Amino acid sequence: MVRSSRARAARPPSPSASLGDGTRAVRAGLPEPVKNEPPLPGPVFAAHFHLPGEVEGPYTYGRDTNPTWTLLERAIAELEAPGDESAETVVLASGMAAVSAVLLSQTRAGDTVVLPDDGYQALPLVRAQLEAYGVEVRTAPTADDAQLGVLDGARLLWIETPSNPGLDVCDVRRLAEAAHAAGALVAVDNTLATPLGQRPLELGADFSVASGTKGLTGHGDLLLGHVTCRDPRLAAGIRQWRKVVGAIPGPMEAWLAHRSLATLQLRTHRQWDNALAVAEALAGRPEVTGLRYPGLPGDPAHRTAARQMRGYGSVVSFALPGRAYAERFLAALELVEDATSFGGVRSTAERRGRWGGDAVAEGFVRFSAGAEDTVDLVADVLRALDLAAT
Repeated sequence: MVRSSRARAARPPSPSASLGDGTRAVRAGLPEPVKNEPPLPGPVFAAHFHLPGEVEGPYTYGRDTNPTWTLLERAIAELEAPGDESAETVVLASGMAAVSAVLLSQTRAGDTVVLPDDGYQALPLVRAQLEAYGVEVRTAPTADDAQLGVLDGARLLWIETPSNPGLDVCDVRRLAEAAHAAGALVAVDNTLATPLGQRPLELGADFSVASGTKGLTGHGDLLLGHVTCRDPRLAAGIRQWRKVVGAIPGPMEAWLAHRSLATLQLRTHRQWDNALAVAEALAGRPEVTGLRYPGLPGDPAHRTAARQMRGYGSVVSFALPGRAYAERFLAALELVEDATSFGGVRSTAERRGRWGGDAVAEGFVRFSAGAEDTVDLVADVLRALDLAAT
């Protein structure tokens, strides 16, 4: 039987918006303390709940609601929009479930959607599905706020900043203002930045969307996505979509995600430091071209990123002289896993061209800095570059 304390309302956000990110991450979404019960209740495994008589109360059936989701959703909302009690989060089974929930719940045949043409490689799959449903899709690059030029008549603007994997940045506030003036909703994929690095709702977006699989939870052990918005009608539409398609997270995944949030500030700050250190080290290597990291003062995106981001993320991108060279580099790394994800406590890197779908060179590498000691990580990268050259 579900213990009643698990369904208790979470402690309301502090009236002060001045709490530090670390304090907020550690405390976010915790229920009111109850004597002899844990601060963070364990996952609730239930397909149904006791429900005599009329249907009432928050928990009725496992596809609709779950106490473990409730606590996680409140926690993420506190991180996405500190001090704003109107913010609501809906958690979903994966990042792509979150992306699909926004794009497919908010558009109809005859609508127009604007996507970036340099975003996550699954966006072309979403585009094909939208077009199959009779939705017109326009695309433009992230850089230079190019999506401004194709907003006319759009129902929804989808922004990805920094873009994955190219790390271009656009001015969210400028784009949001223009989109709203044109009558469009605005969604921002905030996966790479996390709520600690960037808060899209504060920049004018209607939806902040992210894959919790990446930096938000940071341990590479679960799939999760979320959508946060301030308008209750928009949130209701996302919840309805989740219910209809059944894109629900498991209670264990939701509990693991909430547990992982407590270290979000500790993890991201180390990762950001490491990413910058790796980028600076790569900048001095003649075999490295096309180096991108928004935190580098000389990066084309730095000025815009500095205006709207609070941290520049864990991902660095660059190119080496060809496929074989990049593969030698990856094979020589000892502290970095050859894996496709990013945002984890263990550094990862991959030759992105092996997947197809991204407009990148054969030697293009996406590198995600983890939480290792900075000096060790940089030394490993430089050593691997030396070995790759031989």
